[in-house]
Amino acid sequence: MDFTMNEEQVLLRETARAMFGNECPPSLIRDAFYDVTSTGPEDARTFFDRHLRDWAALGDAPVVDLCLFMEEAGRVLAPGPGWVNTSMFLPLLRLIEHPLADQVAAGEMTGTVAVCGSDGYWVLSEDPVRSFVPHAKEVDLVAVLSAQNTVRCVPATELNLQEVATLDRSRPVFQFDVPVGLDTTGVSAEELAAVLNRGTVALAAELIGVGRWLMDATLDYVRERVQFDRPVGSFQGLQWKLVDAALLLERADAAVYFAAMCLDSDAAEQHHAVHVAKAAAGAAARRWARDGLQSLGGIGFTWEHDLHLRLRRAQASEQLLGSASWHHDRLAELIFSTG
Repeated sequence: MDFTMNEEQVLLRETARAMFGNECPPSLIRDAFYDVTSTGPEDARTFFDRHLRDWAALGDAPVVDLCLFMEEAGRVLAPGPGWVNTSMFLPLLRLIEHPLADQVAAGEMTGTVAVCGSDGYWVLSEDPVRSFVPHAKEVDLVAVLSAQNTVRCVPATELNLQEVATLDRSRPVFQFDVPVGLDTTGVSAEELAAVLNRGTVALAAELIGVGRWLMDATLDYVRERVQFDRPVGSFQGLQWKLVDAALLLERADAAVYFAAMCLDSDAAEQHHAVHVAKAAAGAAARRWARDGLQSLGGIGFTWEHDLHLRLRRAQASEQLLGSASWHHDRLAELIFSTG
């Protein structure tokens, strides 16, 4: 497969990076979710409404294009339901031919997806409870998936949403009891799996963006921090640690875009590739969060430094849609079931 970006993809990445760089400073995330100010939450909602709603149409675009955007979103921890709305909710509405799909693509409405039951496992369930539903209070609609391969869309305002405490406050998740008597639309297991795969790879791309921010911030620091009259980055013990982490991130990056290309081409190995991508991206982001924290020393532990914001996202998103160990288990099942 050819990993070279075409001109349109280069422009997409540059446009997204410039937009996030100019409009989404670290203070936006801090004021809205951590050092909460009187205007912080509203500023975050305004940012999403002004700058991210128009990107919802990427849900209809190739997965590679979506991943390029999500990687840039991951660098800045872009607020709002962009990931789930674009990568899973819109494709689900297209799948069931929902009349509101065009409005979602146009940015006029937003939605999220409810997958796991009260046990927290990311498998389709008949549990009457749905847990870890991202951004449910920020969207218009919630798509509830079931083990019977059905999709039920319900207005978010009709649900009794209870927030679940997690490490990452910038991506709030919720729990609710599924209302009875909802109209359902049946789809095939393969079609539903394709939507979940799309969301999983998009989340993996976001984790790559988180990892790249952590890598850049760490390398900048160790080049500038002087100890014993030498930059600390010149010490071999630290160099080997960071080289290993950089290689892990580069391998994960390749795995994510390979998986995206597999989904775009409907390749036979797409399910294998998705499991590898999510496991690799989660492990790489977590590794840079750990090694970055250690490399920065005392300053990395402070509330004022932006590193802890990415550490929280890396740890929490590594669990969303399945942890690395969960994806390793699913990959092993695929390999041994097919010989």
